[in-house]
Amino acid sequence: MQNITENIYYVGVNDRNKSLFEGLWPLPNGVSYNSYLIDDEKVCLIDTVEVDFFIQFIEHIHEVIGDRPVDYLVVNHMEPDHSGSLALIRKYYPEIKIIGNKKTFQMMEGFYGISDGTIEVKNGDTLSLGKQTLSFVLTPMVHWPETMVTLCGTTLFSGDAFGCFGALNGGIVDEQINCDTFWLEMVRYYSNIVGKYGTPVQNALKKLAGVKLDYICATHGPVWHQYIDRVVAEYDRMSRYETKPGLVICYGTMYGNTERAAEVIARAASEAGVKDIVMYNVSKTHHSYIIRDVFRYRGLVVGAPTYNTALYHEMDVLLSELAGKDIKNHLLGWFGSYGWASKAVSEIQRWNDERLHFEAVGEPVEIKQSLTAETKAQCEALGRALASALIGAPAVDDNH
Repeated sequence: MQNITENIYYVGVNDRNKSLFEGLWPLPNGVSYNSYLIDDEKVCLIDTVEVDFFIQFIEHIHEVIGDRPVDYLVVNHMEPDHSGSLALIRKYYPEIKIIGNKKTFQMMEGFYGISDGTIEVKNGDTLSLGKQTLSFVLTPMVHWPETMVTLCGTTLFSGDAFGCFGALNGGIVDEQINCDTFWLEMVRYYSNIVGKYGTPVQNALKKLAGVKLDYICATHGPVWHQYIDRVVAEYDRMSRYETKPGLVICYGTMYGNTERAAEVIARAASEAGVKDIVMYNVSKTHHSYIIRDVFRYRGLVVGAPTYNTALYHEMDVLLSELAGKDIKNHLLGWFGSYGWASKAVSEIQRWNDERLHFEAVGEPVEIKQSLTAETKAQCEALGRALASALIGAPAVDDNH
């Protein structure tokens, strides 16, 4: 339990044991499940926590209000890491009124069999707690259809919006902690969890434009206070798919030939002036980090060998994941290798034609067995072409 403002308390918990968020995304620094309590004439709980942490959660609530009842529970988001304690809360506080929108209650009955003791709110509705008044703003598809946010004065309870991976190590509010580790984890969280829904995020930001905010209380990560402008600007940038003129090079390799081609492309792009270049082996690095950097940088190069007369499996998976994010405004170059049957290059092109729809740059490079002087020169040309498209560097090297 920690006081955020005069009558708003943090009653969330940390999960330092889970290794994969949603069974998919690595949590090297854990994750927090944030819940908040407003202590007014009426006591209001904002979201709950993952059910495994209910004992800690109820202890935190009791630290604030003792044996007083909780009058209201606002459900901003129905994902079970936030709504998982709903049924148990009802057992502790049988008279509690659950506040949500129409789609909230459809999900709540399906997940937990709860259909009574509810108060439905629509966009713009308000609820008085005494000294404080709550205002509700519906933000559908950020990133589920029932999502909404709740305003209490200048404090925004934002659900998953503005959240990030990482447990909270003592401090709760950003000004109390060193936030360096959270910035890239915010990008990784957004790109992997919310990234598909750029337009709904933009719509939500427009609804909140002009609202004075002193605190943003998300359901994961720090409470934002000192860095509100930076956090909102970052979400605005990512949801508009704005990027830096950098290059992500990711490759699959079995015996090192495709990897050597990737190194040649990277060197050529660097020599042509691209400073921000990151390289990933798709079989070694978890794809969540690759997706994060695709959201950061405009240029992408992918390369892989042919495998079982198809595209190397891990590259196929990555391209499927990228396609599922509906990423826009990116440049793509690609290359592939084969030992006896060519397929990788044509399969990558098919992915781009049918699903990715990125702007193709340069000539794809196809390598039979290993690099030759000719295919090395083609890789260099591909690197320079990406550099030219990214930063306006010359695409042609007079020495080649």
